[in-house]
Amino acid sequence: MEQTIKQQILKKGLKKSGRKKRWLSRVLVMPVVIFLIVFFVVPLADILCKSIINPEIHRNLPQTLQALATWDGKTIPDNTVFMALANDLREARKKGVAGAVGRRLGYEDDKYRIMISTTLRKLPRKPVDDIKSKIVAASPLWQDPTTWQVIKQVSGSLTTHYLLQSFDYKTDYSTGKLVPITIKMHNEQVANYHIKILLRTLWMSFIITSFCVLIGYPLAYWLSCQPTKRANLLLILVLLPFWTSLLVRTTGWYILLQSNGLINYLLQLFGIISQPISFIPGRFGVYIAMIHILLPFIVLPLYAVMKGISTTHLRAAISLGAHPLYAFFTVYVPQTYAGLRAGVLLVFIMAIGYYVTPALLGGPADQMISYFINYYTNEINNWGLAAALSLQLIVLVVILSWIYSKISYRKRKV
Repeated sequence: MEQTIKQQILKKGLKKSGRKKRWLSRVLVMPVVIFLIVFFVVPLADILCKSIINPEIHRNLPQTLQALATWDGKTIPDNTVFMALANDLREARKKGVAGAVGRRLGYEDDKYRIMISTTLRKLPRKPVDDIKSKIVAASPLWQDPTTWQVIKQVSGSLTTHYLLQSFDYKTDYSTGKLVPITIKMHNEQVANYHIKILLRTLWMSFIITSFCVLIGYPLAYWLSCQPTKRANLLLILVLLPFWTSLLVRTTGWYILLQSNGLINYLLQLFGIISQPISFIPGRFGVYIAMIHILLPFIVLPLYAVMKGISTTHLRAAISLGAHPLYAFFTVYVPQTYAGLRAGVLLVFIMAIGYYVTPALLGGPADQMISYFINYYTNEINNWGLAAALSLQLIVLVVILSWIYSKISYRKRKV
């Protein structure tokens, strides 16, 4: 009986001690969790929400939308709707948000942005009886029922416009169907503009990752075969790029690759070329610089895995009659898949989000999706489209991470 009581007391004590340890571990982790939520999750969620949030019209044209509630959608609205529009535009001008209305309608078609700005300039300061004729005189587009259909359709607090535009589609409000978007570039209409940018980003990232594997794998293998002291010294050379700024490294390549740079000078000195080669701006310069910058991210995980692989497996396969190359690719290489997968995923994910290096070394046809996210944010002030393009990258990274985890799980299971 006493032994049973002691066992129960011991169990209670162990449970109490376990609870204390769990709570202590949670308390220790809380600062990190709070930091991630405040400085990573919340800002990221705020940016991504901009891809579906649509506050400009319903917030700044409330009277107009209320008056349009009974509109048949086919004819020109009556004077009451025009009166409400005039009141809303005056109020928006007073608050300094009239530009937001024009900008949002301009995302649908640039003619609507011009229509709003022209109407604001010619709008009477005080209410007048025949406001309809005044507004129509300012811009004939107000006589087109399609204009009012667009205003009514984009008045929701949420929208799919930016997400559709990131895939080069938009909604035709007169028919309610999705239609492809074409963008005017150099006096030519370009279709699938954003899709081409995404595919270019993926292709360039694939090329960069492939060359990092081709260069990094032999380098990591060679390092793993060196004595410890020599390997540590050589690893310092691999880690050396981390000690300098990304901008400094990119600028260094800019100096080396320019027409009067060191590389062209050496090629001319040895008689390989007679005229300087234009490496930059161009994709070749982007590839060279990004491979150099991202190479350590595949060498280090490979080296960490290779150091733990015993060379006796390879020697045993060769001693049993296997050709050295066959033994290397069938015995040694499969044991490095964990480091290879980690390095490839890391390099590819970093490559698709690079901005500085392509911006400095590349031309207009060499820019990746991150350049256009910056362009829409800072130049065009279209945060919704920038957020939609960012969402594309995040979804892509999540899919790649999911594939990596599935492959790793299957390998561990086997």
